[in-house]
Amino acid sequence: MQTNRIILGDCCRVMPTLPPACADFILTDPPYLVNYKDREGRSIKNDIEADWLMPAFREAYRVLKPDSLCVSFYGWTKTDLFYAAWKAAGFRIVGHITFPKRYASASRLMRYSHENAYLLAKGSPRPPEHPIGDVIDWNYSGNRHHPTEKPLSVLTPLIESFCPRGGLVLDPFAGSASTLVAARSVGRQYLGIELDPTYHGAAVRRLNGYSAGQAAYLDRERATSASVCYMERAA
Repeated sequence: MQTNRIILGDCCRVMPTLPPACADFILTDPPYLVNYKDREGRSIKNDIEADWLMPAFREAYRVLKPDSLCVSFYGWTKTDLFYAAWKAAGFRIVGHITFPKRYASASRLMRYSHENAYLLAKGSPRPPEHPIGDVIDWNYSGNRHHPTEKPLSVLTPLIESFCPRGGLVLDPFAGSASTLVAARSVGRQYLGIELDPTYHGAAVRRLNGYSAGQAAYLDRERATSASVCYMERAA
């Protein structure tokens, strides 16, 4: 199986072509089922209907190695659907992670200023040597590559904690490849799948840019995040 790449395609069709028990860790940010559009009008495919949800996580469970972990972000307004899909696939809920933000993503009845993810287990994973906390500060990515781009700073500690060095990190909803860049930066192999050709193209360019100048690329990504965070605080 060829690794260290991102595949253009539907993960519900691509994952069945992967061998069973091939991934050491799954870290993914699937559509939240909220028909999201950002200020620039960018949207996400399959962000309305949930017909892909159970098939995707059933395959994710199959390709994950026994006694291993998956971290999945989710849309809190659709928690029941995500929870049902994870349980039906065979996952056990073993943790919940909160990512507090310095800004609000939206303001309605409340100011919504955090992201969430569940820690899911296949079998009985061995506890990490140095467990991380279940509250991880969020640094705004700037969403330059993708409308819901996750910052590298929240992904790398998850990978370092839950994936062995040299292991394979799988992201079935890879977007602009944040998970893959984070995996590469901490010495893990990676495999991503992305449905949207636009974001797949952005991911390929991003990974190529990283490969061409790893240290400079990461410094640039972190500097941009820090600059955006400063502007958010100043606002």
